[in-house]
Amino acid sequence: MALPEPVPSLLAVFGHPDDESLSAGGVLARHAAAGARTGVVTATWAADTWRAAELAEALRILGAGEPRMLGYADARFPPSAPGCQRFCDAPLDEAVRRLVVHIREFRPDIVVTHDAYGGLPGHPDHVHTHRVTVLATQAAGLEQMYPDAGAPWQPRALYLATHPHSAVSALRDVIGGREVLYSVPDEQITATVDVGPWLERKVAAVLAHRSEVERGAAPGMIAGLQPELQERLLGTEWYIRHTSFAGTAVVGQTELTS
Repeated sequence: MALPEPVPSLLAVFGHPDDESLSAGGVLARHAAAGARTGVVTATWAADTWRAAELAEALRILGAGEPRMLGYADARFPPSAPGCQRFCDAPLDEAVRRLVVHIREFRPDIVVTHDAYGGLPGHPDHVHTHRVTVLATQAAGLEQMYPDAGAPWQPRALYLATHPHSAVSALRDVIGGREVLYSVPDEQITATVDVGPWLERKVAAVLAHRSEVERGAAPGMIAGLQPELQERLLGTEWYIRHTSFAGTAVVGQTELTS
């Protein structure tokens, strides 16, 4: 009898504390529960801020280790990293190098990040995180790129957390029509993941971002929903497998769900 393949290690890269839980909390929890190494890199907020502390609690719940922070300021909240550049204003080469260090240190099989829209809200930090992650995932495997940033490591796949057009009407039933929501054609989705078995952990991780709950951001909206609506909003995760760099052969959903 053939032994089952190990669940691949996973490094998620997102713009702000709470994005990891909202966008990929189910997959992170699922991989961690199966014994895989999981980690999260967050582009904005400094390590000594209150949101970094909330992030640490969310990652504990998801089994994703300690926070890994690039240390840039949120585009819309400079006190998130006092004295530091806004992420969107930082030199691109510098941001890519910082992320390459984390990729080469963690050596993930899979990297997950925002889609090209920056997910449903289209936040500029999300969009820039997508750009930086695509470049860093490619550069991490090239020995002549950032030779002082660690030994080369090429992840075998990059997945973009997203939402298909067909899901938007159901999402609007829950969150209303208060803002533009960005989604992609259904045929672009390459992995649809039912995260129902890990939904309780995902919701707990979202709610660990207490300051966002208190100010009425997305975690606050989720805190006020009945369990069946939380499941409708968060119980499925969708991903696009990015194919612009050389990796192993496409194996479909097995990378995220086996």
